[in-house]
Amino acid sequence: MRVGSVDDSAALAAMIDEVASTFGRLDILVNNAGITRDGLILRMSDDDFDEVIATNLRSVFVACRAAARPMMRGKFGRIVNIGSVSGIIGNAGQANYAAAKAGLIGLTKSVARELGSKGITANVVAPGFIETDMTSGLPQGIREEVMKSLPLRRFGRAEEIAHAVSYVASELAGYMTAQVLVVDGGMAG
Repeated sequence: MRVGSVDDSAALAAMIDEVASTFGRLDILVNNAGITRDGLILRMSDDDFDEVIATNLRSVFVACRAAARPMMRGKFGRIVNIGSVSGIIGNAGQANYAAAKAGLIGLTKSVARELGSKGITANVVAPGFIETDMTSGLPQGIREEVMKSLPLRRFGRAEEIAHAVSYVASELAGYMTAQVLVVDGGMAG
């Protein structure tokens, strides 16, 4: 299998084509790449804004476009885009990240409307704070403040997000499309 960066549109599309060709079909696409370049808007550089948009939004567009043809040929597909609660409620210091994740929601809803009649669903799973490499670097004071604001009083676990993705990609969610499944411990509630 091909290895590449989601920032390289041609390589990303080629990788998806290779998967569909190798297996004779493409049923499920999960777009989970994401980066942060946090900073207050007054100090955020254009490059930091553009890098996050390229990785967190443009790559999802490229992947969905590449996956559409093989899924249409198979008359079936599940597209699951990993968003964030930040794309719903915003987050100070994350204008770029929140903008990318909010854009991802609009993109997903549009893809769902364009491809639904072909048997393809498109949904967003929007995690809150999850125990990952991305959140492990948060200062302890911020972690404690966030946990106090969560009704469940803890960060989520990666496997909890994986279960949500598995559901959205399954036959059980066959009538679910253009939706945002928020898995955030009550943060946005």
